[in-house]
Amino acid sequence: MFPLRDDRPTYTPPTVTVLLIAACVLVFLFELTLDDYSRNFFISVFGTVPGRLHPTTLVTSMFLHASWSHIIGNMLFLWAFGKSLEDAMGHGKFLLFYLASGIAAGLVHVLFNQGSVIPAVGASGAIAGVMGAYLITFPRAYIKTLVFFFFVTVVEIRAEFILIYWFITQLFSGYGSIAHSHVTDSGVAWFAHIGGFLAGMGLVKVLGTRSRYIPRRGGYYW
Repeated sequence: MFPLRDDRPTYTPPTVTVLLIAACVLVFLFELTLDDYSRNFFISVFGTVPGRLHPTTLVTSMFLHASWSHIIGNMLFLWAFGKSLEDAMGHGKFLLFYLASGIAAGLVHVLFNQGSVIPAVGASGAIAGVMGAYLITFPRAYIKTLVFFFFVTVVEIRAEFILIYWFITQLFSGYGSIAHSHVTDSGVAWFAHIGGFLAGMGLVKVLGTRSRYIPRRGGYYW
């Protein structure tokens, strides 16, 4: 399943969401210009390496991606859930929230991978935070979702169903990865996703959202 957009009307342009997507895309395009050695060196310097953690990489790693599928998937999720959350929080607060969620996700990844020298890259930890906050803020919104099941179609699914299902899959995958080997390791930072999601749920409560009625089908909700 790939979320495309929600049904919630927004009142301000998603400036920060667009800039974050643009920054990730530009960095990825730069990565593509590098030869294999230079690209690996670039990722090792700016990615989060638990065994030799440098605090600044908790931020820089959010803007690096490993493949086309990696960045396309992440940016779809960021667009689907980020623009409404940015509208609700305000631009500056949303940017602070996004970065804080990503840092929290990175720290959880480091905690569960102490000593690892494999760099972790990607915006998925921060985006997981956006998803956790979205679950708290707009659980009853509907998400237009691209679904692959013997055929390809677009359906509308309640946000709470998508997000809870996604979180459960991360929990099971993270639990299974504890006893991973070099053969079974998928390369996915499951605990970064879990940590980011939970951090997002907490941070949106701390930072708050703007109070206004939000139109939805069949009525209104906060």
